[in-house]
Amino acid sequence: MKIKNNLNFFILGNNPTLSVAEISAVFNLNKKENYSAGNLISKDVFILDKRIDASQIIKKIGGTIKIGIVKSKTERDNREKIFSEIKKLLQKTDGKLKFGISYYGNKKFDIKPLAMEIKKYLRGQNISSRWIACRGNSRQILSSVAVEQNKLIPSDFKQNGIEIILIENQEQLLIGQTLTVQPFKELSFRDYNRPARDDYSGMLPPKIAQVMINLSKAKPNDIILDPFCGSGTILTEAMLMGFQNLIGSDISKKAVSDTEKNIEWIEENYKLKIINYKLFNKNAVGLSKFIKRNSIGAIITEPYLGPQRGRFNIKQTIQNLEKLYTESLAEFKKILKPGGKVVMVWPVFNFGKNIYKLKINLKNFKIINPIPDQFRENEIIKLTDRKTIIYGRKNQKIWREIVVME
Repeated sequence: MKIKNNLNFFILGNNPTLSVAEISAVFNLNKKENYSAGNLISKDVFILDKRIDASQIIKKIGGTIKIGIVKSKTERDNREKIFSEIKKLLQKTDGKLKFGISYYGNKKFDIKPLAMEIKKYLRGQNISSRWIACRGNSRQILSSVAVEQNKLIPSDFKQNGIEIILIENQEQLLIGQTLTVQPFKELSFRDYNRPARDDYSGMLPPKIAQVMINLSKAKPNDIILDPFCGSGTILTEAMLMGFQNLIGSDISKKAVSDTEKNIEWIEENYKLKIINYKLFNKNAVGLSKFIKRNSIGAIITEPYLGPQRGRFNIKQTIQNLEKLYTESLAEFKKILKPGGKVVMVWPVFNFGKNIYKLKINLKNFKIINPIPDQFRENEIIKLTDRKTIIYGRKNQKIWREIVVME
């Protein structure tokens, strides 16, 4: 069965709740007219019924690994029909056709016989081919790195490679192809090659900065403020996403200097037009003294999260952070536009059996659930009791609690 041309799949990152929150924010899926456009069908796959430019979208969303298009669907166990639909995706090339198959589903599905059948078919069409197998991957999923390195996505000139995607959806199988993958090389380049880094204090990964910016739903002309700008990751990612009006501030003189170096480096390496940005070496608890009231469209920030190494007094640390964040929120209230959002990281201290969260006086802010109603009952979605999202690895000492407020 054919599918209309604007049914897209998003392969989600390690934290599907965060990925769904970001996609929902970017495509306004909580609006009535878009309510039915999205469908979360597994912890790996989100389906979006919208016409999009996948190659541009993937550069601006941090929580998605692959984007592609669904071409057809058939019965999950009808191998003959599956192969018939896959044949329609295979195009004749001048050289060797490389292909991969990734299967996203809970039930067992052996892709090797299918790959051998594809090779046999191509040989009969006088097309030389190579199957890119999922090495050392029991889930039969090609990584975005493997897809990129083997050129399994279409280019502007010709298609000598394809990643065929099989998605289990109850008793049906969705069949499609990958159009683009997360730009992992660029993300790594921005993370590790920027001139000013602060490994001691810890740095926000660029892809999480992208997610936070998207969760703010900031408009293109809004002023974005990061009052704990550190080395400037949120500001530089906002630049690359097209925002032109930025303010950064930090109590550390070194942090402000690092941010300026990194902004200049981004402008030079990505040939960006000069943007309107200001940097201040100021304390976040005095923002209203140097920033105009009701002028900021969105405040997006990862503040000081406490000591990153060594032993420390957890109770005293929590007490100090709660005071800092509460006082900062009081200032945020003064300078934020009506309807503007705050997207902020709060630390969660993970000491094995003991998990410590902060208790913040919200100062008339309210926490917004970033997950639209239609997905909240899905067992894949994991929110805290205060409707926030925790991001972190199992053995990590400090997790990030991502909080959206207005």
